[in-house]
Amino acid sequence: MNNPLKSMTKLLLIPFSIVAMLLNAGCTTPRAKPALVVERSSSSSETIPPGYYRVKKGDTLARIALDNGQAPRDVAQWNNMANPNQIEVGDLILVKPPAGSKSAMRASGSNVPMTPATPGTKPTIPSDSPKIDSAKADLAKSDPTKDIVAEPGIRLSWPAKGKVIDDFNDKTKGIDITGKLGDPVSAASEGKVVYAGNSLRGYGNLVIIKHDNTYLTAYAHNRSLLVKEGDAVKKGQKIAEMGDTDANAVKLHFELRVNGKPVNPAPYLQ
Repeated sequence: MNNPLKSMTKLLLIPFSIVAMLLNAGCTTPRAKPALVVERSSSSSETIPPGYYRVKKGDTLARIALDNGQAPRDVAQWNNMANPNQIEVGDLILVKPPAGSKSAMRASGSNVPMTPATPGTKPTIPSDSPKIDSAKADLAKSDPTKDIVAEPGIRLSWPAKGKVIDDFNDKTKGIDITGKLGDPVSAASEGKVVYAGNSLRGYGNLVIIKHDNTYLTAYAHNRSLLVKEGDAVKKGQKIAEMGDTDANAVKLHFELRVNGKPVNPAPYLQ
């Protein structure tokens, strides 16, 4: 015979069991994940036409020119910049004038009158810009991840007498040569001074020489500069005195750039 008290106890326990099951089910139900916030930028999918550069945070005109193998003054002229020191993030900068354009003629030295610069004027993308496929091809050619080899023919003399204390790599972008304060720094080859100043962070007093449309050399951390922009220099000519500006020791930081891209200068030094 069934025990009435035991049966009643079982009946009372049923609701509590159901409640416990519901509570456990609620605890194991996956919570909705918070919405993923994605920062969208129009520049992420934008194709920049060949010959142009989009200004990023921290850029200077001198840096943009150096990285594209151009003279800062030329880049300023090509873009009708009233004040080269005022560039804004997002600006589209012309760094390689299209062939056959007035800009290209000015870059080659032709005496074409300049259009008066208007403050705030942005460069206009030419209507005959290459198609997207051509743009992708040109961008692939300038891919910094690919090895860049200087064309044969350029021969550089050592810009300073001293020991190489830092070799070329992706971080240094050049070599460091030790020396004493005031030691002479010489042009590695003949060319034209396209920059002489100290507006590039990390380079101190810097000289940049353009040897032709392909090659640039840069000489950094100098104590004093003995040349100015526009000067023609000969191979071996003294252009600066070694120093430690923006550096932790007296040294010369020397770079060779091919179409704006840094390459190891050691094989071309004699």
